[in-house]
Amino acid sequence: MKKIIIPMLIGFATVMLLAGCACDFRFGGGSKTNSTTDATSSTTNNSQHPTVAPTIGQQLIDLKEARDTGAITDAEYEAEKAKLLNGK
Repeated sequence: MKKIIIPMLIGFATVMLLAGCACDFRFGGGSKTNSTTDATSSTTNNSQHPTVAPTIGQQLIDLKEARDTGAITDAEYEAEKAKLLNGK
């Protein structure tokens, strides 16, 4: 019986440790809110995590990828590229 209990306890401890990531256990400092509140507040409250507008270069790269994947036509690509390069 003792031979079974120790491996079971080790297995249980391992499962609980690995489940800690899925259960959102937090050790140490940091925010005391739960993860669902953090997820919604990050999109609605920009004072904590301000979003940075993408650079013109990144927007051009995104446009090229959209054109290459077929999401936009060549004419749309050229029109949007001209808007970006002319300062909108």
